[in-house]
Amino acid sequence: MMRVKQLAHRFVECLPEHLEEGFLYISMAYATAAHRCCCGCGEEVVTPFTPTDWKMTFDGESVSLWPSVGSWTLKCRSHYVIENGKVLSAGRWSDRQVAEARHRDHAAKARHYGTGPSGASDVPPVESTDSVPPSLWKRMWRWATSDEK
Repeated sequence: MMRVKQLAHRFVECLPEHLEEGFLYISMAYATAAHRCCCGCGEEVVTPFTPTDWKMTFDGESVSLWPSVGSWTLKCRSHYVIENGKVLSAGRWSDRQVAEARHRDHAAKARHYGTGPSGASDVPPVESTDSVPPSLWKRMWRWATSDEK
């Protein structure tokens, strides 16, 4: 469960030395946002805006970040979405889900920035140990994010 349920936004030139809990600091000059983890652990979370990382939208009143914030390197391993300033818990991920997400992120960066042979990722795919077929959502996501459309 998330301790912080809502984040007020502050547009700043540079991120401050000390981040106050309950605020999402946004630096357009550095294409980055930062906040204290919404689980309440107090860790700083940085979300860079790039074609392969996070995207921020501002509707004149509130801010949203996409995709979800997964703090996999933090002890809390919190996972949430920031939508219109509200913090929505997105559930805990397994080690396998984290590994798959990291692989997808690495592959997306390789495709976008043209690294590796022929712009492809040189990281082998994560082996799935699931005996259950992927959900419809997962199959649609794989189709939508593949280069084979």
